[in-house]
Amino acid sequence: MSIAVSALCALAAYLLGSLSFAVILSRVFGLADPRSYGSGNPGATNVLRSGNKAAAILTLVFDALKGALPVVLIAAFGAPWGLGEGTMALAGLAAFVGHLWPVFFGFKGGKGVATAAGVLLALNPWLGLATLASFAIVLFFFRYVSLASIVAAAFAPFYQLLIWGGGPTVLAIAGMSLLLVWRHGPNIAKLMAGTESRFGQKAKMLEKPQKSRKASSPSPTKARP
Repeated sequence: MSIAVSALCALAAYLLGSLSFAVILSRVFGLADPRSYGSGNPGATNVLRSGNKAAAILTLVFDALKGALPVVLIAAFGAPWGLGEGTMALAGLAAFVGHLWPVFFGFKGGKGVATAAGVLLALNPWLGLATLASFAIVLFFFRYVSLASIVAAAFAPFYQLLIWGGGPTVLAIAGMSLLLVWRHGPNIAKLMAGTESRFGQKAKMLEKPQKSRKASSPSPTKARP
């Protein structure tokens, strides 16, 4: 029974994670689709590049909440159903995967930084704060959100394992960390090339492919007699 309920919880968490608030809120605020400019990533950082701070902040908050909510609900109401740490970890991972591959948006989602932060804060608030502190320190000194995200993601499972021990939680965190670093592959290449955008930098709209114009061949000149 608990296995079936756990599976239903994971499915519900995935569907919640599939709500791309970067796209939804951009439509509400009358902004361009975040997938059409900057990095093309539907996340709070790219929405900030549009110049609308309110939309970016709300995107950050809602992306974090959709990661935290499934874990919090299971912690509050799961005991009578035999749901514990394993189901909470599974639901958090499912919400994160939903953000990366959202069923409602053609399975083309974001990188999951805010959603992962929400999951961590719900699973272990102290771990979440330690990871956010690592993120903030790297961002403050280097001004690259991608670099801060990668470093924080790399440290998170080690914080959990060394301070609080193993179990389902560390497995879910390790899975999220690996996926998050993998999703930042293009950013890693830009960081190495020195072309990565810094925090708060506005981005130009992605150029749309232009239709090729056929060059009109010059009319042949008539030979003079």
